[in-house]
Amino acid sequence: MKQLRLLLLLVPLGLAALAAPSQAQQLSLAQISQYLNQLQTATGDFTQINSDGTISTGTIYIKRPGRVRFEYAPPEQSLVIAGGGQVAIFDARSNDGPDRYPLAQTPLSIILARDIDLARARMVTGHTSDGTATNVTAQDPDHPEYGSIQLVFTSDPVELRQWVIADDVGGETTVILGDLATGGTLSNLLFNIQAEMRSWQQ
Repeated sequence: MKQLRLLLLLVPLGLAALAAPSQAQQLSLAQISQYLNQLQTATGDFTQINSDGTISTGTIYIKRPGRVRFEYAPPEQSLVIAGGGQVAIFDARSNDGPDRYPLAQTPLSIILARDIDLARARMVTGHTSDGTATNVTAQDPDHPEYGSIQLVFTSDPVELRQWVIADDVGGETTVILGDLATGGTLSNLLFNIQAEMRSWQQ
């Protein structure tokens, strides 16, 4: 699971970089579930704070259910794709092809699921507000060893602004999202791991 930290150690830290109204109302789990279920496609910039303190940037593409793509900007030579029930981590420095993991064994599966109902699921382990944003921490109740994800939402309008993924050995990665453009059309090829493998081999 060590290499999975490249993407899955995405962990939200503080909200100092987020402009949010003071004393925003805490969002309910039902409101958050409704927002995530309505989020079909999205594109935007992201900043990733890795567990070793380094910072990466890039572009994220989301197509629910089950698909996400992280394109890392230079000098990074990495790409992460979730699609077809798998997560693939591409590294230009490797000659062995991408590392692959079942999506269901990563915390990202929680927000990429087809039907999200945080109010009923046993996965929520924390639900708080700091006056500017609502924080929800979740994990697979049957497999806590898969790690956890902390989601940070602002309200009015409801928006996912960052998340934190903690792995099974305590490492964390933070992904801070820029403004997401939602509702557009994204090609399925963006999330096709086999097609990407052929492209990288050329």
